[in-house]
Parts: sequence; structure tokens; C-alpha cells
Amino acid sequence: MTTSLNQKPTGRTIAIANQKGGVGKTTTCVSLAAALVSMQKRVLLIDLDPQGNATMGCGIDKYALETSMYDVLVDNMPLSHVIQNPEPGTTPDVLPANADLTAAEIELLQSPDREHILADRLTSLTGRYDYVLLDCPPSLNILTLNAFVVADSVLIPIQCEYYALEGLSALLKTIDDVRATVNPSLEIEGLLRTMFDNRNNLGNEVSAQLVQHFGDQVFRTVIPRNVRL
Repeated sequence: MTTSLNQKPTGRTIAIANQKGGVGKTTTCVSLAAALVSMQKRVLLIDLDPQGNATMGCGIDKYALETSMYDVLVDNMPLSHVIQNPEPGTTPDVLPANADLTAAEIELLQSPDREHILADRLTSLTGRYDYVLLDCPPSLNILTLNAFVVADSVLIPIQCEYYALEGLSALLKTIDDVRATVNPSLEIEGLLRTMFDNRNNLGNEVSAQLVQHFGDQVFRTVIPRNVRL
């Protein structure tokens, strides 16, 4: 049974996505989750990347997982059997992932309702969290599509480099397609400039182009490149 489009699992569900790798998606997701927890918000971080970096970033060993997002998506395992929290009160709840999630991609493609599997699984969370953050894989695949179907909005980390705008156009087209078919309420939360170096002329030029083309959708906050951190 398909989840109703207006049946959301939480106060706000945000997918952090960009099909280009290495732009700071996972760092943004983990840092945002930690910041919201520090503000006493109820937060669930869902790792949808088979690399499992968000899982590790939250203090969970992806190599020692007994249950993961694979079990949620493929076997419909109850979320209570999978959700972990290494330090309740200081870290978010986490639906962890590891390399098994690669196999889940293949399994999902066999399902006639494949775009709605994640939305169906999350219905039991209604009212439980203030925020659900989805760390998407670096590709526009079935896992990312599932995230877009259940999300209220998409937060797009973007590195100010040569091919940034080209990759962004493909992502925005996918978001438009999702709006037109399965989730008409999907919004763009904003574009977040990451790993920014204001000494780089190209970076400044791309940053200016983003503001020119997308205006208020570009966050005023800019995340600088910080080697020490």
C-alpha cells in the first residue's frame, strides 16, 4: 500500500543530496543533526549511502552492524530493531547503513512500488521526530528517489568548482520530475556552498553565479575549507 503524499513521518524531512561526490553531503548531514540535537530537537538521521560514512560519523561501527537500512527496505524489519543511538541526548537516532545497501538497490528495482518503499517504512514514525535527515548516495539512483518521495525538501551542498553548475542542473531536473509525478510538495531547502576558499578566483566566480541564478535559495552561510578541522 502506497503512503499518502501528505502523510509525513515527522515535522520536517530533509534530504541532503547531490549526485556529485565529495561535496560535503555527509559532513553537512552529521553536523546539522548534531546541531539540532544540541537545540533539544528530536532528530533521526537515515543513512542511505552504502559507503556508510554518516553511520561511522555518528559513532556507529558499520562493520559490526547486525541490522541496517537493508533490513528495513528489503525485509520490512521494524524500525525499533534497527535504530541506534550511541549517546542518547547528545547524538541523533540513526538508521545505519553499510555495503549491504548496494544489494538493496537491486531488490528495490524489482518492486512495482519501488519509489515508495522508504515512505511506507517510515509511516510508523509519525509524530516521533522534529527532523528526519536523509544522507543520500552520490548518485541519482533508486535510493535517492525514495528519499525525494518522502522528503519535504532537498538541501543541496555544492562545492564552488568548475563542474558544479553542470551537475546541479541534472539534480534540479530530477527534483522537477519528482514534483511532477510522485511528490508535488517537494521543495528546495537551499543551496549550501561548502569547502569554500575565497582566495580562489574560480570559487568566487561560481559562488557569484549561484547567487545570480538562484537568489534567496542560496544560503548566506558559507562553509569554508578548513584543513585543521
